[in-house]
Amino acid sequence: EKQFMVEHGLPVPNFVEINSLDDLIAGIQTVGLPAVLKTATSGYDGKGQTIIPQSPTPNHQALATTAWDTIHHQPAILEQFIEFDREVSVVAARGIDGSFAHYGVIQNDHHNHILDVSVAPAPIPDEVAKRGIDLARRILEALDVVGVLCVEFFLTKDGQFLVNEIAPRPHNSGHLTVDACVTSQFEQQLRAVCGVPLGDTTYHRPVAMANLLGDLWQNGEPDWAKMVSAYPQIKLHLYGKREARPGRKMGHLTALANDVNSAERIVREARQLLSF
Repeated sequence: EKQFMVEHGLPVPNFVEINSLDDLIAGIQTVGLPAVLKTATSGYDGKGQTIIPQSPTPNHQALATTAWDTIHHQPAILEQFIEFDREVSVVAARGIDGSFAHYGVIQNDHHNHILDVSVAPAPIPDEVAKRGIDLARRILEALDVVGVLCVEFFLTKDGQFLVNEIAPRPHNSGHLTVDACVTSQFEQQLRAVCGVPLGDTTYHRPVAMANLLGDLWQNGEPDWAKMVSAYPQIKLHLYGKREARPGRKMGHLTALANDVNSAERIVREARQLLSF
């Protein structure tokens, strides 16, 4: 995935391929520290990743060995650690006929490496957002995608986008489109693969979404009635999963408001009420 981006002139953090401890030791010299070691497969929600911190000494043998053991000697990449301003995503779709539709730039906040809250539109200048959308379109076209794909970016303090990863499917950060947009990402997926014209992606209002993790069930079923009574504007989505485990995405809340700050405040307050 990273090499594909490089071959197509798309911006990514500096990285090197890692297949052995010797590769990792050499890679640290190339990429520098701090850096992030990521397994090449099966990584999501922070799984398969470990940060190699800055070292005051030039001997990186011990740091490399610890990190290599942490990922159980799997093929990986070593990636430059990015001091980004924020993490954002662009959920977009491409039709059989090459048509393109997008949901703008969505801002994502993570907690313990898991998506926590998303807001749209991201509070960034329009000209900055356009660059992210253009990059997403280049990726969909280069891959000849038919369907929905999400591009996750690091947005740096100087307004530059770096591709973190892609998800060739409807994405967690796009779940807010179900309540907030004329056409949701799920309907858009069906439209794309069925050869139907892509739908209108207009937002009804600014929106925020908060994930509901299995941690909320630690004292039993949350009091949904209490929450929706206190916040009647909230939309509650539960995924029907039988077992609630810490860190497992069990559902989400969505709030629409006149601005993203208000929407985010409402959705966070509503979720907090479920913790009592």
